[in-house]
Amino acid sequence: MEINEAMIDKLASLSKLEFNSVEKTELIADLQNMLIFVNKLQSLDTTNVDPLLYITDNKNILRADDVNSEINREQALQNARLKDEQFFKVPKVIKKS
Repeated sequence: MEINEAMIDKLASLSKLEFNSVEKTELIADLQNMLIFVNKLQSLDTTNVDPLLYITDNKNILRADDVNSEINREQALQNARLKDEQFFKVPKVIKKS
């Protein structure tokens, strides 16, 4: 696959980006280097290599869900900008059409 300025222009159009001539030249060089690297990887023999799903063997390392402190409703609403007796009030974000 040849990386040229026409391909960069098409990629820029698809991704809604704009590149000047210096940036295009740099992108061409970067993409060519990436293709060279991918071609090197494709030449490796991976017949006895298991697929790697995770970097480590650790699975689901989560901390315990412990309650450290509790606040009551009055404390929770204390600094609210908009509130009523029981709830936070928020402005509407969905308008009915």
